[in-house]
Amino acid sequence: MTGREHPLRGYFFIAGAALFWGVSATLGRAAFTGKLIPGNALHSIDPLILSQSRATLSFAVLLPVLFVRRGVDSLRVTGRDLMWLASLGVFGVAASNYFYYLGIQRTSVATAIILQYTAPVWVLIYSVLFGKQRASLRRSVAVGLAVAGCALAVGFVGTKGLRLDAIGVIASLLAAFCFSFYNVAAHGVLARHDRWKVLAWVLMWASAFWVLVNPPWKVVAAHYDGVQWGFMLLFALVSVLGPFSCYFAGLQYLEPTRAVVASCLEPVFSIVIAAALLGEVLQPLQTLGIVVVLAAIVLIQLPEKAKQQELVVEPIE
Repeated sequence: MTGREHPLRGYFFIAGAALFWGVSATLGRAAFTGKLIPGNALHSIDPLILSQSRATLSFAVLLPVLFVRRGVDSLRVTGRDLMWLASLGVFGVAASNYFYYLGIQRTSVATAIILQYTAPVWVLIYSVLFGKQRASLRRSVAVGLAVAGCALAVGFVGTKGLRLDAIGVIASLLAAFCFSFYNVAAHGVLARHDRWKVLAWVLMWASAFWVLVNPPWKVVAAHYDGVQWGFMLLFALVSVLGPFSCYFAGLQYLEPTRAVVASCLEPVFSIVIAAALLGEVLQPLQTLGIVVVLAAIVLIQLPEKAKQQELVVEPIE
């Protein structure tokens, strides 16, 4: 194991990101069901603008802080890395978010989540095909358990969990591919750059993408009030700036397959937090799913019998 790798620290950061995402999911549910602020003040926020504001407001908060603390030079990158950062921002963060919400709109939350969380499968397939790691039985079982555990946790197993729509299914799978992409690509970029620099550039490119999808004058035309903008700022910090700073930190210590399996804690945290704060009932199958996800994370951390040292994933060229 190299000095750069520190699995325990990496899992701590990935768990932190999953916790942030779980809190944001509960916050979103509480807001749009009137449990946070009674009435339709938050329910009237366009989901597209909410998605856009997550990246844009996070970038607006992060950039001046970096300028003050580190100066403009701290954001310098080479042209080659700039291309990777643009790809991460557009095809990783922005696109995964867009396709995920489209999948929810056309299918259901459960269907979209479980299809997005097939990402561990795609990351493992990529890593094996390109010789980054071996497809060991233990690693393959861990990935399978993570996907199965998510399916149980979000209620996909059962008559109410399945809702198929061609566009929705394709969108959810594209979200999974985008999620897989930034797990693999970000790992390489983070081997060369500080995570705050990477995060700033990724958020900048994601914000630029959203400007093209939904120009600023359309946002202004929505005439949101102070309460709505306050919620969007809070949601941005909890659902993007906080979790992505943690997730990128985790990718500095974990190879992509381990990181993406650990990210399956997100639906686990969402369910547990919703049960604790919103009074949602935790079903037996959901409890089983939580246990299965935790088992997958423990299993993938165990050293391989054939080789105790993990293969180091080299930066993507």
